[in-house]
Amino acid sequence: MSLVNLPLIKLSNPDASLPGLFLMELNNGAENRFTIQFVSEIMQALDYIDQALDNIPEEEAQKGGALITTSQGKFYSNGLAIEAAMRDGDAFYIPFMAMLSRLLTFRLPTVAAINGHAFAGGCMFALAHDVRVMRSDRGWIAMNEIDLGIPLMPGMAAIVRCKINQPSYLRDCVLAGQRFKASDAVAGGFVDKAVSEDQLRDTAMYFAKQMAQKARGLNQVVHLLKAEMYRDTVELLLNGGTSPGSYMQAKL
Repeated sequence: MSLVNLPLIKLSNPDASLPGLFLMELNNGAENRFTIQFVSEIMQALDYIDQALDNIPEEEAQKGGALITTSQGKFYSNGLAIEAAMRDGDAFYIPFMAMLSRLLTFRLPTVAAINGHAFAGGCMFALAHDVRVMRSDRGWIAMNEIDLGIPLMPGMAAIVRCKINQPSYLRDCVLAGQRFKASDAVAGGFVDKAVSEDQLRDTAMYFAKQMAQKARGLNQVVHLLKAEMYRDTVELLLNGGTSPGSYMQAKL
């Protein structure tokens, strides 16, 4: 059932028997690059979910819920709209990092169904989910800022660091810009399942429904657990600023 149709985001309930289950489809052109409008519409969709959850009857709320995000075609997301980010500076980066923080600590379990390439900001967006399912036959997940000559903001580095926690994989991701196919990302522990394209959404739905049971009551428990589990990352996303390495200067 369709719930929200924004220019760049579509939100639906893919299973009427589970009203707390939501599917967010990214629809910002072929590459789903993050712009100020795209970020704003994601936040609007999350606002809608929050309000909807508060109005689900108690009996239905006991079934729990989850959020799946995905897209179609070659890209899950090809990252930030770089020219706009460089032009707008803090007006671009601060809302983007606030959106990552909100998704990272969202009150529902979240599943990224990665249908294609997830580069840079698209990789961060995927990492902000609780579970990642990735298409095995096409697509890479990567942080390619080193090849672009762009340092990571404190909060951006933090979200990569908290989800890619094997040192060699983190090094290769950030300092080598390695493009990981799905099976390699599974081996590195930052993608949970690699599946064929025709199994992607069904597998994401399986994970979502399994995790939905842990959100029984649709209250704030999941949000608060995540907020404390990822506290250091959240603090850097929201309050770490936009000057990479500035903490070192403060100590000199």
